[in-house]
Amino acid sequence: MVYKMKIAGLDRELPLCKLNDSLKIGAFVMFGDVELTKACATELLKRIPEHDIMLTAESKGIPLTYEMARQSGENNYLLARKMPKLYMTGVFESTVKSITTEKVQTLYLDKKDADYMRGKRVVIIDDVISTGESLRALEKLVTDAGGIIVGKMTVLAEGSAAKRDDIIYLEPLPLFNADGEPLPID
Repeated sequence: MVYKMKIAGLDRELPLCKLNDSLKIGAFVMFGDVELTKACATELLKRIPEHDIMLTAESKGIPLTYEMARQSGENNYLLARKMPKLYMTGVFESTVKSITTEKVQTLYLDKKDADYMRGKRVVIIDDVISTGESLRALEKLVTDAGGIIVGKMTVLAEGSAAKRDDIIYLEPLPLFNADGEPLPID
């Protein structure tokens, strides 16, 4: 089963994946789809608030954020990692339980990046916002680092996230029942 939709002017089919016995989600994966990544970056940049730096979480937001930085001529963006790396010092961290992962994850930000972010206007970028858990973890990292969140952007707002007034997104994505029928957004 697939869900057909238009994203940034492009037709795409999202495979439906079973989350539990009564719920399926549309799997949105930008990896490898250069045309879609470029189109989504272009459309999001039309709506981006004034900012100093963009931040995303590893890993699905990386190509989108890179392309947004490239198209806008920005020479830098920040990345919250899923694992601390040897080069990271004085690590900031925030835990997250995402709808698409089985375990609680932790996001890490290098102290150098946190210092760079302090006092700056930060836009958080993600591919899909659903429950908002990943977004909350990123918001905590920005706040702990002393950054100022000026925008939260995503390609798709899944389920009830489409009713949020604090995020900027391109398209709503419904959740689906066990038969693959879209559920109303409540």
